[in-house]
Order: sequence, then structure tokens, then C-alpha cells
Amino acid sequence: MIQRIQTIFLFLSALCFGTLLKLPFAISDKPSAQFLSDKIYDITDHVALLIVAGLGATLSLISIFLFKNRKLQLKFGYLIIILAILLPIVAFLLFTNESKNIDPTVQVHDQLGIFVPVVAILFSALANYYIRKDDKLVKSMDRLR
Repeated sequence: MIQRIQTIFLFLSALCFGTLLKLPFAISDKPSAQFLSDKIYDITDHVALLIVAGLGATLSLISIFLFKNRKLQLKFGYLIIILAILLPIVAFLLFTNESKNIDPTVQVHDQLGIFVPVVAILFSALANYYIRKDDKLVKSMDRLR
């Protein structure tokens, strides 16, 4: 049902992906290279990061309305977890690829945005737990009939 607790967790997961539009992955003290030209490294610096974050948020919201098809909702949950794992990996790989062009005197500091996908993984895993729990409950009720 749409009133179940997994709806809240899926919404919070979508919210985590959405907050990445405002939270940077890293900041620097001086402008440098392509990603740090504005001294902020966030998902708007590369199309791949925008696509992964947008897909994560979109799939989380779509999954909320798949409450009648719990198996598909569970598969979407696993896909959301994969996207949340993939996001910091892609961000790190893009940054290390570009770090060859960064001035060695520039100090780069990690920010909260790099840890937000971990929270999205947690919320998606909790949603999947409750989806499986609902599925078991429905199957047990079907056996009683």
C-alpha cells in the first residue's frame, strides 16, 4: 500500500539524491582545473553525475507508486542501491582523472555531498526490507485463505 513505511524510506532516498544539487562533493581554496573552476565540485560539474543522481531520484519516486507490484518495487530498490554506490565512485574517478591538471598548491577538502549516497543506500535498504516484509505478510495471508 502507499501508506506503508517503505514509502517514507523511498521518499527519503529520493530526497538524498535531490540534495546533491545543493551539497558539494568537495571545495578548494583557489580556483583550479575544470571541476574546481568555481572552487566547488558538485554533480553539476559533469553530465554523468547529473544522470546518475537524476536516475536515482526518479527511480525512488517511481518505486513509491509501484506498491501493487512488490517484486518490481524490490528490483527498483536494488537498482537505486547500485546507483547510490555508483555515484561516489564515478565522482571520484572523474575527479582523479582531472586532478592531473590541478595545481599542487590547491587544497581540496571533502564536503558532506560525498557521504549523502551512503544515507541513500541506507534508506533504500530499509525500504527493501519492509517491501520483503510486506510480501511475506501477504503470502502468509494467502495461505490462510
